[in-house]
Amino acid sequence: MSETGKKGASRRAVLGAGLAAGGAVAAGIARAQSADPLITDVQDWASSFGDAVDAAPYGTPIHFESHVVRRNVEWLTESPVSSINFTPIHALEGTITPQGCAFERHHSGAIELSKQDYRLMITGLVEQPLVFTYEDLTRFPRSITTAFCECAANGGMEWGGAQLEGCQFTQGMIHNMEYTGVPLRLLLEEAGVKPEGKWVYAEGADASSNGRSMPLEKAMDDVLVAFYANGEALRKEHGYPVRLVVPGFEGNMWVKWLRRIGVYDQAVESREETSKYTDLMPDGRARKWTWVMDAKSVITSPSPQAPIRHGKGPLVVTGLAWSGHGKITRVDVSLDGGVTWQEARLTGDVKSKALTRFHLDIDWDGSELFLQSRAVDETGYVQPTKNQLRDIRGLNNVYHNNGIQTWWVRADGEVENVEIA
Repeated sequence: MSETGKKGASRRAVLGAGLAAGGAVAAGIARAQSADPLITDVQDWASSFGDAVDAAPYGTPIHFESHVVRRNVEWLTESPVSSINFTPIHALEGTITPQGCAFERHHSGAIELSKQDYRLMITGLVEQPLVFTYEDLTRFPRSITTAFCECAANGGMEWGGAQLEGCQFTQGMIHNMEYTGVPLRLLLEEAGVKPEGKWVYAEGADASSNGRSMPLEKAMDDVLVAFYANGEALRKEHGYPVRLVVPGFEGNMWVKWLRRIGVYDQAVESREETSKYTDLMPDGRARKWTWVMDAKSVITSPSPQAPIRHGKGPLVVTGLAWSGHGKITRVDVSLDGGVTWQEARLTGDVKSKALTRFHLDIDWDGSELFLQSRAVDETGYVQPTKNQLRDIRGLNNVYHNNGIQTWWVRADGEVENVEIA
């Protein structure tokens, strides 16, 4: 265990020490509880009927949680019909993102396309071009996969230095949902891919069309033509009725309102793909086709939108880690800006190419902290620092910033986005 780890104390040790210190502490706790009117008095919620649940057939969060919503950055995009909405990852637990507050990116607004009007074409280098209705898709064998969808620009505004206050805004271009649908492989096999077919081009039905190319090997591997997320139909903004799910690949490949799959002998490059989704290097060249999202993590609490309110004592540090290359195998947490590290617990079922929750239980003495997390995936890849990335890619970049994020926890419990030289 690191030096930092030795300084900490477990929650059980902290609470146990207080009780073992004598009757004064224990009795003080008991007296405080017995005098609390929330315990001694009958409350309104226990003396009258509550609301009828069937009055709201589709359940919504209680109003006490009304702050847990997607948010945008007004100056980030030119128009609301081509914008980004960030997941409130600071206010969520576990790994599954509710559809209603899950990150989404749209280029020409969220369209309304009914199941009855839906069609999916398979064209190009196939033995038999096909057109599927929505009902046709539901007759194929189904598959379920849990995967994260991360925008290539997630964290992109931080390339030049700490900028936005809140992990929702710095790292919230991501969601993680359980998708149900048909493996794209089955549809391609139904059409019969010709030997010369090497690439697949996916296109959306919205005005922007948002076409993207991917190698045929990926399309035949784990790509899903999905129509359910988290057990219910896709939301309008998530591509209802059908979208593409491309586990491990950047979010712009996850084409929404999927209308056409073309098979070709070379990549078909859209204007957006050629001009935008590349990584500009210091010498003027650009890294191209950098689809796979490298290992990354972020501490979601404490963070600027989730400061410490309870004062000194037991503190749960928690966050998310993910990798487009497979499973997360370890997450290290530093309390001192990367000087020393200790291993966090990976909580729950760790899945490949999906968000993984981690926790570290510490005893906070009220001194300032410089919180960082560092993810390691099953390939052995270790999440780099921002400076390590800048040494290679410079400062002209926008995409694929998976550098370590630093939060400065002040003595008053407030948290700021900072960088450590």
